[in-house]
Amino acid sequence: MKKLLFLFVSILGLSVAQAQIKDPVNWVSEVKKKSTDTYELIITANIAKSWHIYSQSTPAGGPVPTELSFAPNPLVKLEGKPKETGKMEKINDKVFGVQVFYYSDKVVYTQLAKVKAGLKTNITATVKYMVCDDSQCLPPTKKTFDLKLQ
Repeated sequence: MKKLLFLFVSILGLSVAQAQIKDPVNWVSEVKKKSTDTYELIITANIAKSWHIYSQSTPAGGPVPTELSFAPNPLVKLEGKPKETGKMEKINDKVFGVQVFYYSDKVVYTQLAKVKAGLKTNITATVKYMVCDDSQCLPPTKKTFDLKLQ
């Protein structure tokens, strides 16, 4: 009976371990004050070896592109669109049938924001992304950041 109970607990433990969702991307956010009313919002994706995430400019018909969005805040005006910096790789993906743009290792997203002079506020950023390796893709995931503009 003890052996049967041990076997059951072992199988249950392995099932739980397999069911845990892994996220091979470590996200870090920071805010740099550029002038009295201008801030640089920086969100960095540190990607585990052999994994990659897709560019914001991945074409339609391809994998889910990374999307950086900001919750509306009447005290904040965003300047332009989010920029991505890193070593972009391009491949003709046979699975999707389109040219795919992605980043491995690290990619940095930056957004300029202006705040009404003398005011302090926060803005919420959300990154939606999909991460893949050579054999699998994980479902699209969202990460949210609270960025303090002070």
